[in-house]
Amino acid sequence: MEISGYIVDVESAVQIITQKHYKTIAIQVPEGLKRSIFPLVDFIKKETGATILVSADPCYGACDVVNYELKNMDVDCVVHIGHTAIADVENFWIPTIFVNAQSTLDVSKVVEKAIPSLIGKKIGLVTTAQHLHTLEAVEKILQKHGLEPFVAQGDERIDSKGQILGCNFSAGANLTEQVDCFLFIGSGTFHPVGLLMSTKKPVIAADPYTNTVKKQEIEDMKNNMLRQRYGAILASRSAQRFGILVGLKRGQQRIKLAYEVQQMLDAAGKLSVLITQNEFSPVSLQGFDLDCYVSTACPRIAIDDYLQYKKPIITPLELEIALGRREWETYVFDEILQG
Repeated sequence: MEISGYIVDVESAVQIITQKHYKTIAIQVPEGLKRSIFPLVDFIKKETGATILVSADPCYGACDVVNYELKNMDVDCVVHIGHTAIADVENFWIPTIFVNAQSTLDVSKVVEKAIPSLIGKKIGLVTTAQHLHTLEAVEKILQKHGLEPFVAQGDERIDSKGQILGCNFSAGANLTEQVDCFLFIGSGTFHPVGLLMSTKKPVIAADPYTNTVKKQEIEDMKNNMLRQRYGAILASRSAQRFGILVGLKRGQQRIKLAYEVQQMLDAAGKLSVLITQNEFSPVSLQGFDLDCYVSTACPRIAIDDYLQYKKPIITPLELEIALGRREWETYVFDEILQG
C-alpha cells in the first residue's frame, strides 16, 4: 500500500493477524504517517475484521514500541509501522509486528550529485530504514563511477545490512578500516554526525528529500555538538547530587549500565538516585532537587534536548570524563549496542 510517499507492506501484517486469529489490534505510526491513518485502519479492519486502536503516543523508533501500556486492554498484537525490528522487542508483553515504510523517492539524482564530494575510492554505504531498498541501486551508481562500495551488517540490534539508527552506528563502525569515507542516504544531520563521531571517517550526506549534499555542514555540526558537550561536562564537574535516568521503553532499557553509573558516583563520593520514566521531559524532572542528570535511556535525550533542561544532562561516557576516568580526547558518542 502506498501512503504519503511511502510503500507500507501492511499486507504482510494482515497475513499474520489472520493466521494468529488476532481480534484486537493496536497500530503505532510515526508522526509523518498519522495524517494518513484512515487508509491503514480501513484496510486492516476490512481484511481481518479486527477491532483497531490507534496509539497517539510519540513514536521515535523501533525502541519506542507502545506495548505494556496496552496489556490490560485485551490487545492481541501491536502493528508498529515505519521502523524495522530491534532484537528483544518483538514479543515483550504483547507480540509486535514491525512493518517498514519504504520511501518512494528516487535517490539516484542526489547520489550522482554527491559523487564529486566523495573521498577516495572505497565508499561505505549507510542509510535509515526508509531507504534500505535503494542500496543496491546506489552501489551500481558508485561502481559506474569507478568507486568500490561497501555495505556491512551491524550488531544484533540492527535488522538489515547498511542500516544505522540514531543510537547505533555499528553497520558503519564495522567498515571503518576498509573505507575512505561514508555516503549516508537520508534526511537530517543527526545520523551522519553520529556516524562521523563513531567512525572518525569523513561522512557525506545525500538527502533525497531536498536533493542536497552535505559535507562541511556535517563537520561543522559535529564541532558545534562537541563544544556543547564539553560545556555540559564542565558544568557537571561541580555537581554533588545526581539523577540517573533509566528509560522504561523496552528498546532503551540499560538498567545494568545505570547500576554501574551509580557505583561510579558512589566511588567519587557523589549522591545519586535512580529515576525511571517512560518518556523524560524537563517538566517531569523539574521537581527534583538535583545538580545534574546522567541519562542511560535514549542517548539523544542528552544531545537533542540539552537546552530544554535547566540542569546539565550528560551521558555515562561524559560522566567518565567529568570524574577524570576518561580523557576528553577519547570522547565517543553514546550508543546502545548489543548486550
